[in-house]
Amino acid sequence: MTTPVYRRILLKLSGEALMGDDAFGINREVVSRIVQEVTEVVRLGVEVGVVIGGGNIFRGMAGAAGGMDRATADYMGMLATVMNAMALADAMNRSGLTARVQSGLNMEVVEPYIRGKAIRYLEDGKVVIFAAGTGNPFFTTDTAAALRGAEIGAEIVLKATKVDGIYSADPKKDPLATRYSRISFDEAIGKNLQVMDATAFALCRDQKLPIKVFSIFASGALKRVVLGEDVGTLVHI
Repeated sequence: MTTPVYRRILLKLSGEALMGDDAFGINREVVSRIVQEVTEVVRLGVEVGVVIGGGNIFRGMAGAAGGMDRATADYMGMLATVMNAMALADAMNRSGLTARVQSGLNMEVVEPYIRGKAIRYLEDGKVVIFAAGTGNPFFTTDTAAALRGAEIGAEIVLKATKVDGIYSADPKKDPLATRYSRISFDEAIGKNLQVMDATAFALCRDQKLPIKVFSIFASGALKRVVLGEDVGTLVHI
């Protein structure tokens, strides 16, 4: 069996990734494809934590821009991530994986986030889905991914997007845009690259936790990433 480069990963999924080509909501075919990708790496012995966004249901920033109190909008966005996490966990459990949802907000329908328990789940081969971001307003789920990744001792944060890496410009608008194979945290922050927010970049930089940005829609991409192949863009110290 091919040996993975990474034994414990934190996979960051945006809420938009779950809706595929739909205008909103959760696309079952997309979720099934993501579950298949995760299953392949779990079978390699990789321990997988997941942080999921909620933009397919409600985006806090958009709510605030519409006149809603920012903290209220962010809490609503956190609740959306719980819905996504429950849907993803259900799909994983039905597929043969064992998934657990832990939430940064206390609620009866899912477990509270407890670091030690999360690590034990990972060591037992369970997928742990971290919902409700950091549990605090004004922080994005990108920052939650950096935080949870550092807390569980992940070796890398994998930012799964619809684009196959970080580009010098928007590849949809600029045909001359080129993909970075590797880029430093300082370069990413200095160039104001919008793939992750600056807080997430800075936290990962300080914790020496690399980030890989790749497309979750490329078949087998997640497996290729954990095997160390040149997929996507690596953000490093």
